[in-house]
Amino acid sequence: MNAILGIVFHFLGGFASGSFYIPYKKVKGWAWESYWIVGGLFSWLIVPPLAAYLTIPNFWQIISETDGNTIFWTYIMGLLWGIGGLTYGLGVRYLGVSLGSSVILGLCSVFGSIIPSIFYYFTPTTGKDTIADLLTTNWGQMVLLGLLVCVVGIVICGKAGGMKDNDLSDDKKDDEFDIVKGLILAVISGVLSACFSFGIEAGSSMAHVANELWVQANPGQGEFLYRNNVVYIVILWGGLTTNLIWCIYLNSKNKSFGDYTNTKTPLLQNYIFSAIAGTTWFLQFFFYGMGESKLGNGPSSWILHMAFIIMVANSWGLVLKEWKGVSKKTLRTIVVGIFTIILSVLIVGYGNSLK
Repeated sequence: MNAILGIVFHFLGGFASGSFYIPYKKVKGWAWESYWIVGGLFSWLIVPPLAAYLTIPNFWQIISETDGNTIFWTYIMGLLWGIGGLTYGLGVRYLGVSLGSSVILGLCSVFGSIIPSIFYYFTPTTGKDTIADLLTTNWGQMVLLGLLVCVVGIVICGKAGGMKDNDLSDDKKDDEFDIVKGLILAVISGVLSACFSFGIEAGSSMAHVANELWVQANPGQGEFLYRNNVVYIVILWGGLTTNLIWCIYLNSKNKSFGDYTNTKTPLLQNYIFSAIAGTTWFLQFFFYGMGESKLGNGPSSWILHMAFIIMVANSWGLVLKEWKGVSKKTLRTIVVGIFTIILSVLIVGYGNSLK
C-alpha cells in the first residue's frame, strides 16, 4: 500500500513539474527573465516557507538549530541546482524541447538516483540505501532494471525529437539547433540539476528532526509525509540566488526592468499567471517529499520523479499539438517512448513492493 501511495504522490509531483510552464503562456508583453523571476519568487521564496509553516509549525527552529555545515552544503547544492536549471533552458534552446528535455532529464535521473547510493556506500548512514543494496537484493535489482528501462524510454523520446526535426520543412526548423553545444549544455545541466537530490541528502538531518518530532507527537502513525518541506527552504534559497542574479543581469542587458510596471501589458494577469506557474512548480517537490516518505529510498523516488516529468511533458506536447506536421513513424516513436517510461515506473514500483 505504501508503494502505491508513493507512486501516486510522485505522479502528482511529476504532473506539477511537467505542467508548470503552461500558465506562463498566458503572460503577455513581458520578457522571459521578467516572468521567470516573478514565478521564481513564489517557487523559491514565498511558497516553500508557507508550505513548511502549514505542515511543520516549528520549521524555523529546526533550521536555526541545525549545524552550519549542513546548512552550507544544502544551500550549495541548491546553488548548483540553480545553475543546472539555467543551462537546462540553453540546452533546450539548442536541442529543441523534446530532445533537450529527454536528454537532460535522463542524465538527471541517472546521476540523481545512483550517485547518492554510491556516496552512502562509502559513508554508511542508517536508513539510507547503498549501491550494494541495489546490486545484491531482489528489490534493488528490480529498481535498477526500472532505471535501465527508463533510460531506454528517454532515448526513444530523444530519438523522436531528432526525427521531428528531420520531418519539419527547412522554413519551420529552428536555426539555433546545434547538436554539439546542446549536448555539452545538456550534460552540464543533467549533472547539476541532480544536485537537488544531493541537497535533500545533505539536509536530511533537518528532515530527520522534523520526522522525530512528529512521531513523538503522533505515536503509531508511521513516517511523516511532509518532513522534507523544511529541507526545501534551504535548497531553494540556493536556487533563488542563482536565478535572481541571472534574471537581474538579463533585465539590465535587455532593458526589461520596466516590465514589472508596464501598464500597456495586462499586469494583474501577468502576475497572477506567473504566481500560478511558480506555485505549481514548487508542488512537484511537495509531492516528491510525500512520495519519498512512502517508498523509503531516494534512488527509486528520484527515478519515478524524473520519469513522470518526462511522461507528462511529452504527453502535453501531444495534447498541445507540438508534434503537428510530423510523420506517423515519428508520432509512433514518441508514443512508444512515453509508454516505455510508464513501464519503467511500474517496474520501480514493483521493486519497492518487494523491499
